[in-house]
This record gives sequence, structure tokens and C-alpha cells, in this order.
Amino acid sequence: MRLDAFTHLFPPAYFTAMQEHITNKGAVKRWLNLPTLWDVEARLRMIDSFGDYQQVLTNSMPPLEYVGGPEVSPGLARIANDGFAELVAKYPDHFPAFVASLPMNNVEAAVAEIDRAIGQLGAKGVQIFTNVNGRPLDDPEFFPIFERMAHHDLPIWLHPTRGADFADYKTEKKSKYEVWWTFGWPYETSAAMSHIVFSKMFEKLPNLKVITHHMGAMIPFFDGRVGPGWDQLGSRTSDEDYEGLLKSMKKRPIDYFKMFYADTALFGSTAGTRCGLEFFDIDQIVFASDCPFDPEGGYQFIRETLKVLDEMNLSAEQKDKIMGGNLRRMMKIA
Repeated sequence: MRLDAFTHLFPPAYFTAMQEHITNKGAVKRWLNLPTLWDVEARLRMIDSFGDYQQVLTNSMPPLEYVGGPEVSPGLARIANDGFAELVAKYPDHFPAFVASLPMNNVEAAVAEIDRAIGQLGAKGVQIFTNVNGRPLDDPEFFPIFERMAHHDLPIWLHPTRGADFADYKTEKKSKYEVWWTFGWPYETSAAMSHIVFSKMFEKLPNLKVITHHMGAMIPFFDGRVGPGWDQLGSRTSDEDYEGLLKSMKKRPIDYFKMFYADTALFGSTAGTRCGLEFFDIDQIVFASDCPFDPEGGYQFIRETLKVLDEMNLSAEQKDKIMGGNLRRMMKIA
């Protein structure tokens, strides 16, 4: 049974509640034209068309903290997570697990929601985004969230977020040509991973598990910079003691980057998949499609990702691990 680790769905009640708060009505128009994002029956038909195939549910963009302030986001998180728990209970053969949403702009409420979603609703992890309304994830305020997930020994799904308002050049007011998405999102993920590594979070929380969307973003392709390049951390900087930071780390930077998990959601890229398979240990890779954000409402990404994995020179054992074994082990499900 193939288990898709990173698929997006709006639980019906949450989709209604979110639209009351979201200001970008253009995004709502796009979502309404993508039925498999919010129509559960349409999603079930798609899943059935792929045979021995199941999906882990995660919420879709935008992050809760973008939708509403700290007084609103905890309520939205409860609606979303309750909705996912209902879907998993009703359709366990299609959705064996869900990943909880968190109100990251209210850390106290986020920690409480972790315990509620995992302890009461049966969530098998949480999803967070690569920044919290522009704040980096290694901000000390957010550490209790990582600490709580290490306590539960369940994974964090890390999703990129960046908008067109993040300009590519200082002289521009916005990013053009959707560069903010095509290249900005992989950069976002890579930057967030770097902050996690250099804040020594893996040393503080050695059993922390973070699944990076889109095969670890830029890290596998730039392993020369991440490896020998960052072995010289501090040689290019005079106003920070990065050399002291490097000496204080128990491992090389690249060894910490290899502690991340990575999914296969590369939209059918053979070269990118091969690069990720060469960088990450086979036990660190999980099958994911990023359904339903393709021209066919999810069908294309699932089909093409499966096709690429079939073309890789993988043993039966390796394929079993990627297609569900690794993820089931991490989520502690049969």
C-alpha cells in the first residue's frame, strides 16, 4: 500500500471558517476552481483511481497565523484538526492519518493544540511553515513547539511559505514572474533548515524529526557548499563569531542536514529525485506528491511522481521503505 506523505486538503468546516477571515479573495477564487482541494468526494474518487494508494492529510496554504491574529488562529486550528480527525475516522482506508495545524503566532496555544491533537484526536505529527509571518523558526519563542514534538516523538512536516511581496531585488517592490514561488520556496526551506542546524536544535533535541517538503529543497544539489563550504564557516564574516559556533558543534554542518527527512514531491523531476536519493539515507525519504496542486487537480503529480520512482534503480526493500515503510515507522502506525 503506497502512502502519500504530503497531500493538502481543506476540511469542509475549516474552509468555510477560513474564508470569513482571509483577505486575499483572489486565492479563494483559485481554490474554488480546484475541487479536489475541498470536495471530499472528489478527493476520494481520485484516490480510488490509483488502486493501492492512501493519503496523509495536511492543511493547505495559507498558514493559520497569516489568516488570523493570535486571538483567532487557535480556534481555526481546532476547527481544522477536528475536521481532519473526522475524515480519518470516517475514511480510514483512504486517510490512515492526519497532520495537525498549529497557531504559530500563539505559542502557548500551539503547544496546547499539539497535546490535544495528538493525545485526543490521534494526529501523527504537525505541520509548520518555514517562517512565522517573517520570523525565523529558531527564534527562542518557538522552541517549546519543537521541544513538545520531540517529547511526543512524532515528526514535523515543514512547508515553505513566501509571497510575491518578498522582492527579488532591493529596487523592486515585489517579486516578478513568480520567482517568489519557483525559486523562493526552495530557498525558504533551505534557509529554515539552516537556522535549525546552526541553532543546534538537533543537539538539544536529538530525536527531533523534520520532514522537509520537496526533497530537502536546495540542500542535495548544493552539498558541496553545505559540506566543504560550510566547513569554513566564519572565514567570510568578521562581525559574528561563526568560527566559534562551528567549533562548538559536535558534527560537521552537512551531517546535521542529513538528519532531516525529505519527501519526493518534485512534480515529476527525475534529476531532482536522483539527486535527493544520493544525498539522503534511504530511511530518511518518504513518498509524497503535493496533491492536488497541478493542472489536473492532483492526478498529474501523483502519476508522475510514481512514474519517476519506478524509473529509479531501487531494490524492493528500498521501494517499500519510501512508499510507506519509513513514514509508518515515524508515525507509529501499522
